Amino acid sequence: MRLHDSAPRDLPPLRAIQAFEQTARFGNLARAAEVLNLTPSAVSHQLANLEAMIGRQLFVRAARGVTLTPVGEQYLKDISGLLHSLEVATERAASDVSLDCLRLHSSPSFGLLWLMPRLEAFRVSHPDIQINLSCSYESLHFSRDKIDVDIRHGLPNWPSYEVRTVRNEAFAVLASPQLLAKRPVASASDLLNKELILSEATLLQWPEWFAQHGLARPEHPYALSFDRSYMTLEAASHGLGFALESTLLAQKYLASGALVEVAPEALSAAVAAHHLVFPKAHSSFPRVRRFLTWMEGEMGHRFVF
Repeated sequence: MRLHDSAPRDLPPLRAIQAFEQTARFGNLARAAEVLNLTPSAVSHQLANLEAMIGRQLFVRAARGVTLTPVGEQYLKDISGLLHSLEVATERAASDVSLDCLRLHSSPSFGLLWLMPRLEAFRVSHPDIQINLSCSYESLHFSRDKIDVDIRHGLPNWPSYEVRTVRNEAFAVLASPQLLAKRPVASASDLLNKELILSEATLLQWPEWFAQHGLARPEHPYALSFDRSYMTLEAASHGLGFALESTLLAQKYLASGALVEVAPEALSAAVAAHHLVFPKAHSSFPRVRRFLTWMEGEMGHRFVF
């Protein structure tokens, strides 16, 4: 006996939902088409069908691209969690439980200087988990790029994701012992005429640091500048100048004596520069939970939520 005579209401095709999500993300039909391996006209056709099915306009079309209408913004919020749940369920069904792969993405300097030296310890304590690590400064798309956890550098402005901030990170003036012996520093003003190395990508840079100490920025140009912290630290270890860098990233240099903190009590500043970022659904993955627990142990504290 049939319990229900009425057919279920039609659901929009998955391809149309994907076209909507990617177009909303990029604000551009051509970029969405590239990601979906479709033509722009095919994406436009999918969007038109979706709008016709809903009976409301989802985008405002303009010469430079498209923007979401208020209805479109709400629809994106409503479906994003559903799409990710579908991706998670599909991954679980397809995964080989004997080969669980933890896919990490990290800012380059954190990945090279802090995480890489500790990966063997993680492998020893979790031999059943494979590790895939990629590094860049761009924030990757979790589902498209197949990332479990992204270790990001910057201001924690990712409201749709779970964010765990690394605590107790500090920036300090660092120098090789040989340079410090030749060019001693007793106060912040002593650095105004010293050879300074600029880290271009850090949250705290020399102009802000001098301002914190009531000083104007140096008038002479920097001795060197780099777009990666690991290059700044390596240059400073060779005595090429004074660096303002994270002591978290500089741990191996400080431990070996290649770098020392210059007046650490007076010339350091706390920062919240690194964050573990992931979709909330990923916290249900055992490999992610185990990695987060391991990270807490390595850091010696619980993360800030």
